[in-house]
Amino acid sequence: MTETNSPLDAIRAGIAQAAKTAGRAPGDVTLIAVSKTHDAPAIEPLLAAGHRVFGENRVQEAAAKWPALRAAYPDVALHLVGQLQSNKADEAVALFDAIHSVDRPSLVAALAKAMDKAGRRTVCFVQVNIGDEAQKGGCAIDDLPGLLGQAKAVGLPVAGLMCVPPADVEPAPYFALLAKLARDHGLDRLSMGMSADYPTAVTLGATHVRVGSALFGARGNVA
Repeated sequence: MTETNSPLDAIRAGIAQAAKTAGRAPGDVTLIAVSKTHDAPAIEPLLAAGHRVFGENRVQEAAAKWPALRAAYPDVALHLVGQLQSNKADEAVALFDAIHSVDRPSLVAALAKAMDKAGRRTVCFVQVNIGDEAQKGGCAIDDLPGLLGQAKAVGLPVAGLMCVPPADVEPAPYFALLAKLARDHGLDRLSMGMSADYPTAVTLGATHVRVGSALFGARGNVA
């Protein structure tokens, strides 16, 4: 990956253009480079190019590869963007700077307990099942007020909402709905948009976009 015309440069330019179209500052959008299934040699070019925000899907995979990388690049911010089992809450709180997949009462309780024990508050996003898809994680839209209320009651620092819209359909209505839900609940961060649709997400208010394949290519193999 060269510094000129690299995938990273192309994504940054795409974010900047989409932000300009929406009358937003490009700096208001955080690019999360989703490095799941990619090993350290694939990640290091982005680190060398100055990128510092990365996303992983699984606690175990992140724990295997990121401590060594963070020793070399201590200013990295690591985001968990995949589903989280409640019994992994302690590990997640220790390892990640943000968790994007809070979606059920048991996980809210587990994370709050883990944060209290660790003395560390990890920024959280509540994942909404925006397309009401049975196979996807995320809380139902109707359950969102109750889940946010529970999070507030136990001191979980919820900063925003996250979604993964249905595949192979126009994502804009789903992004717009998530933005409305966030406004309705006084939340100002939106984790939405991936490789195929991040410009649309940015124009509709995304503050965090989760881009993997457009940066890294096809998925790698990580033990």
